[in-house]
Amino acid sequence: MNTSRKSLLSTALAVLMGTLANQALADSAADFVDEASAKGIAEIETSKMAMEKATSPDIKTFAEQMIKDHTQANQELAALATRKNLEVADDAELMSKAKAMILELRSGESFDEAYANNQVKAHEATIELFREEMQDAEDPDLKAFATSALPKLEHHLEMAKKLAAAHQKTE
Repeated sequence: MNTSRKSLLSTALAVLMGTLANQALADSAADFVDEASAKGIAEIETSKMAMEKATSPDIKTFAEQMIKDHTQANQELAALATRKNLEVADDAELMSKAKAMILELRSGESFDEAYANNQVKAHEATIELFREEMQDAEDPDLKAFATSALPKLEHHLEMAKKLAAAHQKTE
């Protein structure tokens, strides 16, 4: 093989590898945006349900805060996604929908306890997602979003743990 063909082949290979790497980064960014926005939607939807079904004032106060904070975070993420030509989820993910259906079947104190426990698990999963994005993200804007949102998510988790402890049934 002559030198110019080798050079052309090397250049083509480099372009292909660069394209694949960029696609992998875009897929990773798209996955984060999709999953993070879906989790935010799930938080908002289950919290709206809590506003209607909860019997305890502290559950309703927490739910109101979740609606406010997760709506704001999803709006920020949507604006960022638009700038990056990425799509946000328009619906909660399947597992979150299943949890919401279970909550729908509960009422009274049973609902309050289930909602609080659900919030602990949901925030633990969301925090894990955001920590991974902070560590692994190649996109500096998404990394910055995850980094700035994490303290509020950790605060939500602490509040949810206190609620779960307060509403745990003792039998």
